[in-house]
Amino acid sequence: MDVGELRVFEAVARLGSMNRAAQELHTVQSNVTARIRSLEDELGVGLFVRHARGVSITPAGQRLLPFAGRLAKLLADARSATRDDGRPGGVLLLGSLETTAGLRLSPVLTDFARTYPEVRLVLKTGTTRSLLDDVVECRLDAALVAGPVAHPELHCDPVFEEDLVLATCRTIRTLDDLRAVEDLRTIVFQAGCSYRQRLEAFLAELGLVTAEPLEFGSLEAITSCVAAGIGVTLLPKGLVAKAWQDGLIAVHELPDGMARAETLFVRREDAYLTSAATAFLDMIRSPQAGPL
Repeated sequence: MDVGELRVFEAVARLGSMNRAAQELHTVQSNVTARIRSLEDELGVGLFVRHARGVSITPAGQRLLPFAGRLAKLLADARSATRDDGRPGGVLLLGSLETTAGLRLSPVLTDFARTYPEVRLVLKTGTTRSLLDDVVECRLDAALVAGPVAHPELHCDPVFEEDLVLATCRTIRTLDDLRAVEDLRTIVFQAGCSYRQRLEAFLAELGLVTAEPLEFGSLEAITSCVAAGIGVTLLPKGLVAKAWQDGLIAVHELPDGMARAETLFVRREDAYLTSAATAFLDMIRSPQAGPL
């Protein structure tokens, strides 16, 4: 088993096709097939089930997959470490919550690109759950997620805190008014969003039963639906401040135990922290990184 075979294996697993993997790896399908068969023969187990639409990974393949990603990351870290002379450069694969990107990252990314033009920063947004998976599986170098995070393979650096509020339509003046709402709905990001989990827990503490949540992929859609009275949401205060000041929505303070959320910069414990990642972490920790 060598790194080349594991790289081929990871591509086939991710793409679900020998042919698509061959195209991505700039080789022929017969070479991909041969490498997979060689790996299966060496391990003594089948890694894929072949079918007319491509391939499906087996349970044994699923168990192997994380090691393929970690070995690829280890080699990439080795290359980065040897080339890293202290000047930030190369590629930085960063993840962020949609809310953090909207509230905090615009000025930081502008300053970072201006200060470190040799770094190619690639940003992916997602939920806390999906971003943690991407960091653990080495698809991202680091990510900005909502705490708390307790994972044995991750190192967490606190970077800032957000004040959270419940946002509703203007006709709901107090939290008691929520009890009179029929078919109360939450308007949230997809499953895995930490703010969504906090909202569901808060409403459950109030004894409120909610209908099936409405999931949206953008802050604008969530805010618009809240303003229209379709449902309620929980977000950082800075993100809904303008809509509140414009009289489009109402905001309600949360109990002390739920009113603040810590944002963490997470990375693998065993990953090499490049000069580019260090520079970004230093910049986002500065007082100028987003609203106070």
